[in-house]
Amino acid sequence: MTIRVMLVDDQALLRTGFRMVVEAQQDMEVVAEAGDGAEALEVLRGQPVDVVLMDVRMPRVDGVEATRRICEGGEGGASDPKVLILTTFDLDEYAFSALKAGASGFMLKDVPPGDLLHAIRAVHSGEAVVAPSTTRRLIDRFSMVLPSASPEPPAKELERLTDREREVLVLVAQGLSNGEIARHLVLSEATVKTHVGRILAKLSLRDRVQAVVLAYETGLVRARGE
Repeated sequence: MTIRVMLVDDQALLRTGFRMVVEAQQDMEVVAEAGDGAEALEVLRGQPVDVVLMDVRMPRVDGVEATRRICEGGEGGASDPKVLILTTFDLDEYAFSALKAGASGFMLKDVPPGDLLHAIRAVHSGEAVVAPSTTRRLIDRFSMVLPSASPEPPAKELERLTDREREVLVLVAQGLSNGEIARHLVLSEATVKTHVGRILAKLSLRDRVQAVVLAYETGLVRARGE
């Protein structure tokens, strides 16, 4: 199966570079490009796409708003694409907001080509691709200023979890990988994966990125300095 990729960035030179990397792969092709979020939404109405590589800071409609519209399901057009955020800054509040809006991952624009290709394939298969270290930096810096979706944190949602599942969720929110959680709790990695899957199902979350956001919004874990 060929992964259909769309490039959204206001810098044509960067789009050219990403296109060269993607199209060198037998299982990928760039099927569309756009210079901002508004153009991306227009193109998506008629072009099936699997993964959108989305810049954040763009004129007219930025990457956060474009991501929100795509992930809400109203702007996906002929497909239901996943969004992978690409930004210059690893401490970018706009990028974190895009994750809240439904993006499946966050990568830096200077990411090694191999890592970018792995991220595209992972997002296409339904995984989240925010690196643990990046997750920790983003959460530590911005969780205190992000608005909650409701006036009061929906802490009651967490009552659906077992004690072990809450413990796993805390470690996920701290940016630990499944392997790191397994070593910390002296469990097998397969068991941790099962716990994470049950957490996502019980809380109606799409991936571990949304789990991280929920953990901070409900106060289960707090950013450093709080």
